[in-house]
Amino acid sequence: MRKVDLCLSSEGTEVILATSSDEKHPPENIIDGNPETFWTTTGMFPQEFIICFHKHVRIERLVIQSYFDLVHTEGQLQNEEIVARDGHATYLRFIIVSAFDHFASVHSVSAEGIAVSNLS
Repeated sequence: MRKVDLCLSSEGTEVILATSSDEKHPPENIIDGNPETFWTTTGMFPQEFIICFHKHVRIERLVIQSYFDLVHTEGQLQNEEIVARDGHATYLRFIIVSAFDHFASVHSVSAEGIAVSNLS
């Protein structure tokens, strides 16, 4: 089976919960595949979002591009890579407990892996 980015709306993935939403920067931007769009929080913490795959998946690598790290990096996206050894999921839940500033933005979540089975 071919590995794909499972966290794309074009793969049937949805953001089913986000604790804040700005009409110019909605949570769906996290999974739209467009590097120019992002989701932004509304200034309070904690914040969270949940991604639903609508199928069982096996994730091998997860990459999060964001601005919320506790270390200020002027104008540079932070990339957090997590290697998941045989990580199986149907949902991914992310909780942002604090950030460098009052706001945080998530530009993309990428999950490299394969679909294992459909939900029944």
